Amino acid sequence: MRVIRPAKTDQSAQRLLLCGYYGEHNLGDDALLEVLLAQLPAGCLTTVTAHDGALVRERFGVDTVARRSLPLVLKALRHCDALVLGGGSLLQDSTSFKSLLYYAALIGAARLQAKPVLLWGQGLGPLQRRRSRMLVSCLLRLATAVSWRDPESAALARSLGCDGPVGSDPVWGLPPQQWRGRGGPLVLCFRPTRQLQGSAWSPYLAALDQLAASHDREVIWLPFHANQDRGLLEQLRREQLLPPGLAARSREVLAERPQEAMAICSGAGLVVAMRLHGLILAALSGAPCAALSYDPKVAAAAANLGCPCQSLDGGPALQAPLLAAWCAELDTPPAAARLAELRQQTAVHQLVLQTFDATAEVS
Repeated sequence: MRVIRPAKTDQSAQRLLLCGYYGEHNLGDDALLEVLLAQLPAGCLTTVTAHDGALVRERFGVDTVARRSLPLVLKALRHCDALVLGGGSLLQDSTSFKSLLYYAALIGAARLQAKPVLLWGQGLGPLQRRRSRMLVSCLLRLATAVSWRDPESAALARSLGCDGPVGSDPVWGLPPQQWRGRGGPLVLCFRPTRQLQGSAWSPYLAALDQLAASHDREVIWLPFHANQDRGLLEQLRREQLLPPGLAARSREVLAERPQEAMAICSGAGLVVAMRLHGLILAALSGAPCAALSYDPKVAAAAANLGCPCQSLDGGPALQAPLLAAWCAELDTPPAAARLAELRQQTAVHQLVLQTFDATAEVS
């Protein structure tokens, strides 16, 4: 069945509803929004779903709608010409099945209004429930155009009946910075996670303690999600999990914008990241990187980059292999050619945005 969007009565600019995890004080999602806005065709007007709308309006100069209010977002959709799911892993049920239903409601409403639905630079999954896989299979068939940020997401989509082009994570499209960190501090982009509770932190903190002591490095704790990561250093200190030497070398440094985080990383001798976009922004700053993977998306990004990665799901870690891997990466930046390839691969996502005002077809 061919569905034609209603003709516009004037030559006013197209308005897009950009839906994502924006305005949540997460540097990674701020970076996604920055890249998405830069890739939009000239002349587009945008409304952005955001929790802290004032912050997003101030930083990006866009209209916003409260992302946690589905009725308000649906109302905003009625006044827009297309829906763009902008980066991240939005179609997943690890947060909750309710979260998946939120995006299902938006996609269904857009298609009922004969408006294009674009999945831009998306990660897909995890989908832990059978009903989630069935629902997402239906939703993918409603999309006008898609692009995936990694081969694993594309393969999952293909298994659900939706093929689409694959690029790298859109955040790779940000301008890189010059690395200046030889001999610099260790920077940690850590987050609380169910895999690391109590003594499970011990091998990681002990390896960091030994690495920092043997190479005489400061240790900077860089929160990427202000509401989740901030204060982790102090929490571990209160729980008496930090070795005394590591505690003495450690301090928390806050960054309000992705470029500020990159500036900190560009002066690092090594960045150890649990956050996906912490890893990507560190590599964009030219810094040596290592990853701790609490989620498959982090392991996939580390494999793409070619940096060492320790899974947090594989049982207790051993201090000696961690230390050896981190020592090998210290003051050794990633290959410039690989960074250039990953940046080039983001062009796939911009092509998707050129379809937003085209006639949509659904079966």
